Amino acid sequence: MSKEALFWKKTEGKTVQCSLCPRNCIIRDGRRGNCRVRENQNGKLYSLVYAKPASIALDPIEKKPLYHFLPGQETVSFGTAGCNLHCSYCQNWEISQCEPEKVKNKILPAEIIKKCREVRSKIISYTYTEPTVFYEYMHETAELAKKGFLKNVIVSNGFINPEPLMKLIPLLDAANIDLKGNEKFYKEITGAWIEPVLATLEELKKKKVWLEVTNLIVPTLNDSASQIKWLSKWIYDNLGSDVPLHFSAFWPTYKLTDLPSTSLEKLKEARKIAMNEGLNYVYTGNVNFPEGNNTYCPKCKKAVIKRQGFWVSENSLKNGKCSCGERIAGVWA
Repeated sequence: MSKEALFWKKTEGKTVQCSLCPRNCIIRDGRRGNCRVRENQNGKLYSLVYAKPASIALDPIEKKPLYHFLPGQETVSFGTAGCNLHCSYCQNWEISQCEPEKVKNKILPAEIIKKCREVRSKIISYTYTEPTVFYEYMHETAELAKKGFLKNVIVSNGFINPEPLMKLIPLLDAANIDLKGNEKFYKEITGAWIEPVLATLEELKKKKVWLEVTNLIVPTLNDSASQIKWLSKWIYDNLGSDVPLHFSAFWPTYKLTDLPSTSLEKLKEARKIAMNEGLNYVYTGNVNFPEGNNTYCPKCKKAVIKRQGFWVSENSLKNGKCSCGERIAGVWA
């Protein structure tokens, strides 16, 4: 179903300009923006994905991944068709790059809240594809969630303009943002640019939304030691040592089926580099490496949260503290 979009203006005649993301698409009547889910209909901009989730499921919060936000909890997660990036290695390309007409589901925001009650979940995650492109659906759901004392989480590429971000932030409790690589990587592999992503990360941190960062390591493209060191140092310098960083493995898919999967050795190397740059909490995702999946106290080095895959097997934190007295950064209750 269509819903009049937020963040756009008329230019001349029936042409409009979208201001939701940094592309600022100029869209003629009958055409769609770069994301393919916002359409100019007779001089007005409409979202084509409102209340049309392409996927909805109950996930462990660790799958987002968020390791320092209510560990062990489950979250109702959903996303629609569309994306404002076009990564050659997209792991969810079947829905991120598909047309909204292919999705036949219809679930209104109030029904999402009802589903949370039914499964006894206290968290809603806007994920799977880029939540920025289903902004109207996300924002309305998030408002209802906040009124119902539920938590709101975004899993995002961070490629959003300042005004819509600032309107969304008061509703957010946590975010995981992809920081995909350096400027060259963004331009060549994602079709976007890095500056808005860095600005989003800094704003979320400034506004005290619980923040974690993911970097998917693609062999030969963003896996050099120098790139990993740059990324880790940027996080340390601009977000602080306590922001968790998740390195995840690439699997050949979409337009990059000719590249090998990311090796466990490369993920271990990346984790070591990031920790040497001063980051306290560095994880290796979607591989079998328990050491890279557990949370350790930065002071005494004890494993305070142990995980098996996306599941918490042991949590020894008490009031957010290790037994040595060190406070572990995060949202624990």
